[in-house]
Amino acid sequence: MMKIKLLLLFLIIGNVFCHSQTHDIEKNIPEHNTYEELEKEFYGSRAGEGNSKSIADSYLKKAKSEKNISHIAEGYVMLHFDEDLPNALKYLDSLQHITQNSKENTYPARTYLLRGNLYFRNDNLQSALNNYILGLKYAKEKGNKRQIAMAHISIAYLNNYIGKHAETAKVLRHYAYDADYMNEVEKNSLKLNLADAYIEINKMDSAYVLIQNGLQDSKKNNDVYRYYQNLGLLGYYHLHSKNYQKAIDGLLECEKYFFTNSSGSKRNQHYTLLYLGKSYAGLQEKEKAVDFFRKIDSMVLETNYIYPELRDVYTYLIDYYKENGDKEKQLYYVDRFLKVDQVLDTQFRYISRELPRRYDTPELQQEKENITNELTKRKSLFYIVLSLLLISHLLFINFYFKYKKSEKNYKKIAQDLIQSVNENRVGKHKDSEFKKETLSEPLPIENTVNSEDRTTRTISEDIAQTILRELEIFENKDQFLNKGITLGSLAKKIKTNSKYLSEIINTYKGKNFATYLNDLRIDYAISRLANDRKFRSYKIPFIAEELGYNNEQAFTLAFKKRTGTPLSIYLKEIENMSSN
Repeated sequence: MMKIKLLLLFLIIGNVFCHSQTHDIEKNIPEHNTYEELEKEFYGSRAGEGNSKSIADSYLKKAKSEKNISHIAEGYVMLHFDEDLPNALKYLDSLQHITQNSKENTYPARTYLLRGNLYFRNDNLQSALNNYILGLKYAKEKGNKRQIAMAHISIAYLNNYIGKHAETAKVLRHYAYDADYMNEVEKNSLKLNLADAYIEINKMDSAYVLIQNGLQDSKKNNDVYRYYQNLGLLGYYHLHSKNYQKAIDGLLECEKYFFTNSSGSKRNQHYTLLYLGKSYAGLQEKEKAVDFFRKIDSMVLETNYIYPELRDVYTYLIDYYKENGDKEKQLYYVDRFLKVDQVLDTQFRYISRELPRRYDTPELQQEKENITNELTKRKSLFYIVLSLLLISHLLFINFYFKYKKSEKNYKKIAQDLIQSVNENRVGKHKDSEFKKETLSEPLPIENTVNSEDRTTRTISEDIAQTILRELEIFENKDQFLNKGITLGSLAKKIKTNSKYLSEIINTYKGKNFATYLNDLRIDYAISRLANDRKFRSYKIPFIAEELGYNNEQAFTLAFKKRTGTPLSIYLKEIENMSSN
């Protein structure tokens, strides 16, 4: 499936829409009385920082006392940035009401674009799209080039959400380099997001140049926030290039900054943790990866902030706890995955359906105004159907080749297992001695010396040896094939307690009891299926029962986990090699 990456939020929220168009912001200046100076101080700070709310309050109070409609409107704009969604919407509703008769060419488009950004920041992409479309419509009616640009850029981010990364990159590049009405702050933000889009379409060299330029420029201008934005993007670049340790080194710095500064948005926090988790997963440091992914889940529960990559987070957690036999946590994260996936699926389907219909098609109609409406609709429908067919075809081809590659790998594993059985066969009734040699390599036992030391402090050597002899009998006599074996029942059988038995198995076998029992059964199955034609002729449920499993599914899952290949392919390869 195509990876869907949502770009970092476009952060130019003040001077993008501000009619005063402030440049070269001065920071930390004393309070001023003029509207221009208050605007400069407000838009020079980020939402939520310093005294931005008090500045906005002073601005609105001054405007109301002077009954200045234009500046009252600007006061509502300022105030909405620091509020939660319901209150922010109220301020924008007030803005819409007070500007409904405005002659300025910024309204009503400005209200819809601000509302679209607000919904975007709160992950309501459907409402964001609806407002961006209306903002674009009114911006075109008033001929406001900057607002038209902002609408196109905002919609490009939604295009990126449904996987149209190349189209997003095209729009961002145009406005970053070819639009003379964009200021340097806006261009820097566009280039940051353009680098992200380049990574998605594997234009890695172009992405790297933009990131390095961003790092150098932000450092030169002492723009700490933008520096860490670029550093975080560099981490994603290294992650995409599989330079996991380099990614981690930079992302750990970003984590410290974004979680200790008020300017660290939830988007920056989430993606920093996401990239750290994926980097550790790439290094096979599963416990660290799980730690970061669990932090993300906690943040999602707290903020309800949902984005496409959460699917990767939850599937990793599900697989991890499945491998570790923690059914409770596995079930918990399956439930979390289903809830998140439902939200993502709803958003994806809505944007995929509505964006081409309400944005792409009208843009084509404007370029081809001499074509009749009916012909335009038919052509639009044709292109949509053709695109869907092409996407379906490409997805099918991609799935087919992935399936064939997996099947080839599975066959190779099965053939190696069978070859190992043939090379190590020592007799019809010696399966138990053969088992340990069937798999390509034994499971590692970590800190064996320390484990033995700890065991001997709690279990005497005589007892340990007695338990080990009983386990040897248990293995040699194939008693592990009996159904209903538990740690407690086996401990009782060999006249010890569950705690001692568990410690001995963990220490001397290097695994927990469930894994130990499954490995014995599957190793036995590998050998007997290869050697006993009659046994492998039985139906799978019967074979599973013979091996001590309660059902077919438990057996087949355990077989694949132990061997790395499905049971069906292993049986098929046995027959192929036998016939040859």
